[in-house]
Amino acid sequence: METGEKEREKSSLFLNELTDQLIEPERIITAPTELEKFIKNVNSNEITAVIYQSITFADGQFIRVLTDYIPAPVIVWSVREPAVGARLRLNSLTGGNSTCHVLKHDGHPYTFVLGNADEAHVQLKIKQYLVVKKLIERISNFNIGVLGEHQPGFYFSGTNEAQLKEQFGIDVIRMDLQEAFDKSKQMPEEKWDKEIARAKQQVVGLNPSDETVMRFAQFTSFVREEIHRLNISALSIRCWPEFFNELGAAACSTLSQFTEEGVVSSCESDIHGALTMFILQELSGGEAPYLGDMVHVNEASNSVVFWHCGAGAYSLAHPEQGAQPGVHPNRKLGFTMEFGLKPGQVTIFRVGYTPEGYRLLVMRGKALDTPQRFNGTSVEVELETNVTETLYHLMDEGFEPHYGLVYADIADNLIELGKQLKLPVSVYTMH
Repeated sequence: METGEKEREKSSLFLNELTDQLIEPERIITAPTELEKFIKNVNSNEITAVIYQSITFADGQFIRVLTDYIPAPVIVWSVREPAVGARLRLNSLTGGNSTCHVLKHDGHPYTFVLGNADEAHVQLKIKQYLVVKKLIERISNFNIGVLGEHQPGFYFSGTNEAQLKEQFGIDVIRMDLQEAFDKSKQMPEEKWDKEIARAKQQVVGLNPSDETVMRFAQFTSFVREEIHRLNISALSIRCWPEFFNELGAAACSTLSQFTEEGVVSSCESDIHGALTMFILQELSGGEAPYLGDMVHVNEASNSVVFWHCGAGAYSLAHPEQGAQPGVHPNRKLGFTMEFGLKPGQVTIFRVGYTPEGYRLLVMRGKALDTPQRFNGTSVEVELETNVTETLYHLMDEGFEPHYGLVYADIADNLIELGKQLKLPVSVYTMH
């Protein structure tokens, strides 16, 4: 018990560094009745995760007392045996094994970790679990604003709102696109002028007197007010043909500006694309994500090119080029983003959907320092796995053609997300 208490104290110090909301006993609990007395003083509705550290061997009664009262997922934590060759002092691993058996039998969500509190992999796994758990909570109180229905035939952009709510807790807030156009043209100049000022700070050579820049600013200022009024966390916008025909400007710049500011915005009304971008942003610590088509394969460099017409957060631009204004490559209307993305480590991700339910795609790669491949915004990414095999696997699995990308290595976090959500994950990384 003396050895076990020292390990508990070390674990307590580590956990208190992670959060100021830790609820813990003052010493090792040694009887189910003692555990029951402790947890009855806890508000079970406020608990988001339980760390069950089996310091010594404990039978299955303990974990059932806990889960009968607190429904939150459990991290089962076993510490290492302090010495080998004499008496078995803790038998913590067997305690953890017994606990995992009970949780599996009862269908209660859990994960397992072995090691002491000062081990880097233990700290990483627990941090990772809690970060992902926090993200899931964030998503469950989350509104996606959808401006306009997706284009005909773009089935991947739609969603079953009831299933989206059931799986993630997300609400879809639908807004009329034509009404948004009409009301945006009535926005006072002192409001939309601020949008131009924001864009000028990061877009090289932006012409504020360009009519399409004014239209961008008017529309963006109107949508900004709707974001605050409706408590919207992400946007999904139908960007063609109405923007060109009715507004006389491209949607790309609005998408770029909001994504840069942290309200991720997907084009072509891709609702799951917006969710994909939000997850990437949150798990990367606020990095701006990118959403694009996979348009080209280069077998010689084991790479693919992700591209879209002209949307991309300003900070994604290659630093030697910067975010520059352009015109839509097909419609020749502004204003859009015109740049190649910066080089660096990236994670590629997609929240996908099939008739069997939701699934996740996780890939890892390196954005190459190559010239801009196509008009609009684009990036060439060297994959970790064989590009030809990966391509054919993606097609066999029928993943959606919009891929999310972020400049961070969060592949393991995304795999953990799939585990916590009980979703299948297709992984294309070097382990």
